[in-house]
Amino acid sequence: MKLKSAAKINLSLDVTGKLENGYHTIESFFQTVGIYDIIDIKLTEGNEIKLTCSKPYIPCNEKNIAYKAVLLFKESYGKDFGCKIDIRKNIPSQAGMGGGSSDGAAVLFALNKLLETNYSFEKMVEIGAKLGADVPFFLMGGTAYAEGIGEKLKKAPDYSGRLMLIAKGHEGVSTAEAYRVIDSLENPQHPQTEKLAQALENGGDDAYKYFGNLFEYACNLETVRKIKTLMSENGAKNPIMTGSGSAVFGLFDNDSDAIKCCDILRADGYYAKICRTVKKSFEIL
Repeated sequence: MKLKSAAKINLSLDVTGKLENGYHTIESFFQTVGIYDIIDIKLTEGNEIKLTCSKPYIPCNEKNIAYKAVLLFKESYGKDFGCKIDIRKNIPSQAGMGGGSSDGAAVLFALNKLLETNYSFEKMVEIGAKLGADVPFFLMGGTAYAEGIGEKLKKAPDYSGRLMLIAKGHEGVSTAEAYRVIDSLENPQHPQTEKLAQALENGGDDAYKYFGNLFEYACNLETVRKIKTLMSENGAKNPIMTGSGSAVFGLFDNDSDAIKCCDILRADGYYAKICRTVKKSFEIL
């Protein structure tokens, strides 16, 4: 099976607490966007897992979420199998866009089809939550409200089809380090999650006013500030950092403004890509 696996942005992201096991509880509106990794997966004889990736800096062993996804699926399936996975990376790394989690979720999705296990969504989420906090969302896709560690999901009003520009500098953010900074914040400025929920219920046209991300204050990156300023000066509505960083997304009303802003960001050496918000995580090719 060959499939496209989408990136995500967080329209809002708040940290609400910390559990005894070290995981943090969050409150977030997730949204899949049309920037895709390409996953090619084949079942093979024997029990070997062979993983290749287009980016040489990404590990192709047990450290990779896609590899871990196969191991967890084997454990659940109760029978051994071999598989060969090739990942063509287009989702930027250390961007807060869930590239690794998207790949892991795509592998679970593909194996459920290829092995004809017909696992329910709930069963898939149970497996996915062991891989990482963002994986359950990718199994749902579209627009979703998440709480807990990200595994408690509810479909939110559809916010697909919106024009976005996503940009990232060379700075990356370690999620673990970002959470450590969050833990040290005093009187942090929390996003207006309830107002965003109401705006989405009312059709989403005013939703951008309530985009927000607690991690933006924690990370305090110079490149994030520069990208946000460039976007704001060139037609973006309330640009915000996504996830634990360091990519920034901005909503645009028209293609010409988005293209102009994209060109300016690229000329300054930033990664920049125009896309739309999309309804699902995976498309079989």
